[in-house]
Parts: sequence; C-alpha cells; structure tokens
Amino acid sequence: MRTEQAQSPSIYPNQRKTWLWLVIAVALVGGAAALWKYKSAPEAGVAASPKGNKSEVVFELADTDIASIIKRELNVNLLVSGSLIPQNNITVKSKVTAVVSETMVQEGMAVSEGQVLAKFDNADLAARLATQDAAVEESTTKLELAKKNRESSHALFLQKYISQNAFDTSENALQLAQANLKSTMSQREVARLALADTIIRAPMSGIVSKRLVQAGEKVSPDTPLFSLVNLSKLILEAPVPASEIPRIKLGQPVSFAVDGFAARQFKGKVVRINPNAETGTRSFMVYIEVLNDDAVLRGGMFAKGQITLEKSTKTTLVPLIAVRQVSGVPTVYKIDHDHLVAQAVELGLRNEDEGYAEVKKGLVEGDQVIVSQLDMVKPGSKVTLPAAKKTSAATKG
Repeated sequence: MRTEQAQSPSIYPNQRKTWLWLVIAVALVGGAAALWKYKSAPEAGVAASPKGNKSEVVFELADTDIASIIKRELNVNLLVSGSLIPQNNITVKSKVTAVVSETMVQEGMAVSEGQVLAKFDNADLAARLATQDAAVEESTTKLELAKKNRESSHALFLQKYISQNAFDTSENALQLAQANLKSTMSQREVARLALADTIIRAPMSGIVSKRLVQAGEKVSPDTPLFSLVNLSKLILEAPVPASEIPRIKLGQPVSFAVDGFAARQFKGKVVRINPNAETGTRSFMVYIEVLNDDAVLRGGMFAKGQITLEKSTKTTLVPLIAVRQVSGVPTVYKIDHDHLVAQAVELGLRNEDEGYAEVKKGLVEGDQVIVSQLDMVKPGSKVTLPAAKKTSAATKG
C-alpha cells in the first residue's frame, strides 16, 4: 500500500504535461484557421472573383451609385419674386360741380365699358344748356339779317348808290354775326357736355375696387368717385440684381407660382426693364406681363417664379454630381463593358438648381455614370450592376 502511494506522484505530472501540450496545439490550429478565413473574406461591396482570376476584384454597385444619361431640354433660369399689379387701374373723377343723386355700383361688382356708375343732380346744368340753346337761336337770326344787309349793300355799291365805307360796314357786321354764332355754339357745346357729365359711365370694362362717394355728397371737378381695375392683364414687378440685368432680354418667358393655387404654374413674359435702380438698392425693376384670361389672379398677390434666360433644344444631360475635375478637365466615370473608364466631357449650359449640365461631347443618351464618391473604385475597376441596371444596359446593347 505504501509502495503504490510512493509511485503515483511520479506518474501524474507526466500526464498533465501531455494534456497541456494537446490543448496548446488545438488552440494554435484554431487560431490559424480563423486568421486564414479573415484574410480570405472579401470586403463589403466587393464580390469574390471567379476561380482562375484571383487577382481581379469586382465591385458591387447600388442603384444610388449610378445615373443614366438622359436627353431633354435644359433651361438656365433666374429666380424672381414680386407683386402682381393690374395693368389697367383707373380712378374715375368728377368733371363738374354737382350733388350726387344716385350711385349704381359697389366694390367688387363687375362693370362693362359705358355702364352707368352714378348720376348727379343736373337741374342747374340743364337750365344752362337751355340758355345756350336760346343764345344760339338769337345769334343765328342776327347772322341771317347781317347776310341780307350785306347783299343789299353790295348791290347798292355796284350801282354806286353807297360809298365804300358803307359797304365795308355791312361786311364787318356780317363777320361779327358769324363770329358771335360760333361763340354761342361753342358755349352751348360746353353746357351740353357738362350736362352729359352728370351721368358717370365706366371708361372701361373691369371690377369696382373702390366707391369713394355716396348719394347726397357734393363734388367738384377732379373729385375721385370710383376706382376700376381690369384683371385681364397683370404686371409682375420683380426686382433683379444689377449683376443679372445684362442677361435679361425683352420677351424672355417667365413661369411663376402663387400661394393658394397648389402646383399650378402661371406664364408671362418680360415686357419692360426700368432704366434706373430702385432707391436704396442695387436692383432694377423688371416688368413681366401676365395674361389672366380666367381672372383667377388678383392685384397685390405675391408671386415666386423664374425667368428663362437661356433654353436649349432637346440635348444630352449629365448630373453635375457625376462630373469630376481631372487635371482641370471635366471628367466622368463611365461604365463600359463592366469596367470603369475615365471619360472626358465637354459641357455647355448648366442649371445649378436642377443639378444638370448639357453634354456637347463625350456621352450619349443611355450611358451610365458613377454619381457617388467611391474611394476604392477607380478607372479600370471591374464593377457589377444592379439587376434593373443590367436589364437597361442589355436593352441598350
């Protein structure tokens, strides 16, 4: 029994060493396998290449990385804003001194040209016209008498029964009678017009914006009576910075929106440019004519829109975000047979607001370019397209 207890301590340490070395060996093998797996795994966005071509890496692109070259019109616009003002805005004034007896219209009522707006008390003016009618009749009678006297004097003068002075006197009397008739007829016309002015008529078709008098009020010449506006044409007054004025031309098209009309776009054109800058600013007022056939726009509405400074025909467009500067040359990364190529392009018109530029050379409709900043993807890299882009590319091919 003592012999067995003495031998067991010498055997136990050897067994512990064996097991320890076995555990260490297993750990080393597992670590080596994990390291090999980590080193051989492809990076995110990079697909493993097929067997037999282990040196080439294929980059998987997302829909957001790619844009197709399109073809459409491109406009270069200048943003503007301002107020709409009726082109025809008239204040109807009194031409005579009289008392307003009746008004026929109120604010907001539509009127047509020639429609009666108000009437004045015309008793005094009617009496004055009657007086002038009588004066004209009297002057006409005196003229007839002067003509007869002149004819008689002329006959007597020819027979030498009267002197030259006597004949000249009858001739002068005739001329005075003619002048007197002309004067009284003129005064009668003034009285007639004054009487006609006691009936106030609309000088144009439009809408009453203000009624400034009431029945019973006495008015004098130049007293404002009504304000009328015609909404068939409006003027959008838009201030434009002095630096942009050289680009503004008469006839340039304008599109704009007004609050309350959802996404509706209204049209107009530049018709005038103020030659003087606005006081206290460096902007010039540009006047844009707007046809308002359906009369939905009103004076004083605020509009926001854009003047089309330049307009291309249907042309090839590239997103500005896809254009890079390579040695000072505009360049895009184009996908050509599953590889990226650096394609130099010649650009034309630009629209920073839309984010597009005209391509004069270097690209055609349907080409696909990179629009994302992919640091690892360089010209010559092999790429794979999303399914939708592959279908599009196959269709183009």
